[in-house]
Amino acid sequence: MRHLPTRTTRTSHRGVIGALLAGLLCTAGATVPAVADSPAPAPQAGNGLALTPPMGFNNWNSTHCRAEFNEAMVKGIADIFVEKGLKDAGYQYVNLDDCWAKPQRNADGKLEADPQRFPNGIRSVADYVHSKGLKIGIYTSAGTKTCDSVGLPGALGHEYSDAQQFADWGIDYLKYDNCNNQGVDAKQRYTTMRDALAATGRPIVYSICEWGENKPWEWAGEIGNLWRTTGDINDSWGSMLSIMKQNLPLSAAAGPGHWNDPDMLEVGNGGMTDTEYRTHFSMWSVMAAPLLIGSDLRKAGPETFEILSNHEVIAVDQDPLGKQGAVLSSAGGRWVVTKEMQDGSRVVALFNETGSAQRISTTAEAAGLPKATAYTMRDLWEHTTYNTAGIVSATVPAHGTVLLRIAADRKWAAHPPAVELGLNGSPLVEAGRTAALTTTVTDLGRTPATKVSAALTGPSGWRVKAASPTGSPALPTGRALSTRWQVTAPAGTATGTYDLTLTARYRSPAGTRVRSTVPFRAHVVVAPPAGTGYLSDLPQLSAANGWGPVEKDTSNGESQAGDGNPLTIGGAVFAKGLGVHADSAVEFYTGGACSAVTAQVGVDDEKGAKGTVAFEVWADGTKVASTGVLTNAMPAQPLSADVSGAQVVRLVVTDGGDGVDSDHADWADLRITC
Repeated sequence: MRHLPTRTTRTSHRGVIGALLAGLLCTAGATVPAVADSPAPAPQAGNGLALTPPMGFNNWNSTHCRAEFNEAMVKGIADIFVEKGLKDAGYQYVNLDDCWAKPQRNADGKLEADPQRFPNGIRSVADYVHSKGLKIGIYTSAGTKTCDSVGLPGALGHEYSDAQQFADWGIDYLKYDNCNNQGVDAKQRYTTMRDALAATGRPIVYSICEWGENKPWEWAGEIGNLWRTTGDINDSWGSMLSIMKQNLPLSAAAGPGHWNDPDMLEVGNGGMTDTEYRTHFSMWSVMAAPLLIGSDLRKAGPETFEILSNHEVIAVDQDPLGKQGAVLSSAGGRWVVTKEMQDGSRVVALFNETGSAQRISTTAEAAGLPKATAYTMRDLWEHTTYNTAGIVSATVPAHGTVLLRIAADRKWAAHPPAVELGLNGSPLVEAGRTAALTTTVTDLGRTPATKVSAALTGPSGWRVKAASPTGSPALPTGRALSTRWQVTAPAGTATGTYDLTLTARYRSPAGTRVRSTVPFRAHVVVAPPAGTGYLSDLPQLSAANGWGPVEKDTSNGESQAGDGNPLTIGGAVFAKGLGVHADSAVEFYTGGACSAVTAQVGVDDEKGAKGTVAFEVWADGTKVASTGVLTNAMPAQPLSADVSGAQVVRLVVTDGGDGVDSDHADWADLRITC
């Protein structure tokens, strides 16, 4: 998805496609000859590079073209790679993105570094990075100008001279963008640079940043080492989720030397929770995606380094077999994605897209393992190993991922049995009123769990009381300890999200003590007022948005909270509603007291002639209304839905099936009757 006001702005310049050769690709605009500046050598099927997905750093997500992107930053990142153990974890590329160059080529037609940012030139920086045992990457565009709003020189028509210049500087990685490409055929543009890189004789990883516009996964395997499959990512749950969904179906195209690239990591930039960042890192690793850090590590906290340096998760991404994970199921936002590993084991990602904890389950056989008496199951975030009789299951927190490595290992009995912690009942609590919840602790192992106990805790001031036994002397395979609880939030508790934590303690047959916990997201809610009112005035249970935050009573805008414009569809302006960007989902508590939702919906006028979306209304997990695909050329469309008896109403906007570029969508005049 490109979220670009025009093709030449630098709000989003990431690309999409790649395969087996040398570097990175991107584009820009001006007049240029369609032929290269030197004859091309015979095409090659591969350059032998990037046999596992590239790992490193790129400055764009954290700095864009701001002044802080400079020589000191690049050197500082290289230092941190060594000092913080990231180099030892596998990260090796320190990559420069757009804005490193002067606005014009010199008298010899050569690119020069911006003297303010890089006073000692690119060769000097490359030498410093190499002195640390690392590699360096650079950026340009397969157009006449790059994607920056200023429009720095692109490589279209200068491929051979620019490639040689990069090689002379000691460049190891090229990101090649897609702006200002003058309509030259994409495959032709990217093939020319491939041949130019090969002609230098220097091994340069080639990253194609074509944004997936021409389905590069179908043709780029003989051209590049990696290729962008989507538009630019941004530091939000909705953006990460949308990009993940676009990249997952493309697993057949990936393999050693040629990788699907769903764009860089946002881990540590601050727009998501640590739980969401662990999901981001887990799913990129399961998808065998390049792991390019997009945060300024000079400002990163311990949790960011903990996520980025998880060796067990990195090993999933870097497995030599090179398989991208495949989706086994995704019903109701409960995803099971499995990845085959070179040693015969399977990695299983249990990913929860929804805003509340969910039980997600599969089996070792469904994941591709042979039938066996029992299996070992390694939790790659908890760094603990269990045995399982074959069920692979967990209650996964909202927006969380449980990442497991399963093997048909004869030594399974040496490990304690796995248990699953579950919650039955809706964690929707009205302040001052008691809600009934039931927790379960289930033995998934081949061996029994003994001396089992369960404890449920809540925030300070909350009353959590057990209404049935909290312990069991033993649980054999498949048996569960079920405990009923009464949960009361104090009167006056503000609406919002609060954490409940379920803790189980037990012992293995050998006496090993095990403690397992799962957080549950409880929502303190208030019943909506009687009558007809605006839904945008009610508190949201949860909100996910494809670009920036969901906006109240304005359009989506660009990316920052409060930067929207009046809601406008087909020239009609609306005072109330929600401004979103596909893919989007917003949930409201209705408490069974409401009957109807109505709205005027469509693509906001702020995106010109672009944008295609579809609107849906869900009531307690059932779709009760939808529009079909709407375009910017259409006036506001009426939408009404019967939500009688629903506890939760969910408003969904999808991309219309063609990607999320410019998909600004308005829920205008959004009303609810209760």
